[in-house]
Amino acid sequence: MSETDNNAHILNWPHFYTNRYPGRGIVMGLGEGGRDFFQVYWIMGRSDNSKNRVFGYAEEEGRLFTEPADPAKVKDPSLIIYNAMREYRKGYQSAFVVSNGHQTDGLIKAFTSGVFRAGAYTEMLDWIYEPDAPNNTPRIAGICYAGQEGKVAGELIVWRKSPWGKGCDRDIFYLGELPEGVGFCVTTYRGDGDPLPSFAGRPFPLEIQGDAHAIARKFWRESAGYFPNLVSLAVKRIDLKTQTSEIVIKNKLEKVA
Repeated sequence: MSETDNNAHILNWPHFYTNRYPGRGIVMGLGEGGRDFFQVYWIMGRSDNSKNRVFGYAEEEGRLFTEPADPAKVKDPSLIIYNAMREYRKGYQSAFVVSNGHQTDGLIKAFTSGVFRAGAYTEMLDWIYEPDAPNNTPRIAGICYAGQEGKVAGELIVWRKSPWGKGCDRDIFYLGELPEGVGFCVTTYRGDGDPLPSFAGRPFPLEIQGDAHAIARKFWRESAGYFPNLVSLAVKRIDLKTQTSEIVIKNKLEKVA
């Protein structure tokens, strides 16, 4: 098998698309041509409380957020309602944050406090996995740093319960020399179960080819094993030259008026 064929096999990563319940997930990487950076985020749910959500977007703020589809059916909003994507700009630099919880706001707060650099997560060392025993869902986050002349770097961060005790493992993966057309993915779970098994290992590669609509279609497809549990999906395209963004959103439910 040639190196090219081997890479194609890795990028197909069939286990992801047949996985019944990877949970919430983040994919980040350079698009084809290297001009755009993409952030993909989705939410899933098994309970009625988790499924009762849609993505909303505040365009002027570049802010993606979860909100109830039907406010009358909300039982516990503490871990399901949050800002999932936000943006911060300082001079010629921008940071684009995505996460599965309130750490989105925590990272933006770190930037506004003057900690604008790779490693800003150090301001959040008190964060641990979510308090939803027995699942102990990992917190996951991604940061895209965009600078002058289209320069870009990224980080993926996972806070998960240590398999050796009650402590929290913090795994930080730096994305430096990025290949084009490839996104790197972390999820909250490895699959379905009771309790749900936490994500482990390194980010894995997935294809991110075409524009934001094409990438959204690749993930939002009924043939995927996870589709019955998929709730909402968002794909943000970041223009590295202008440091502006646009987003494509898919929701299974419509918000109750």
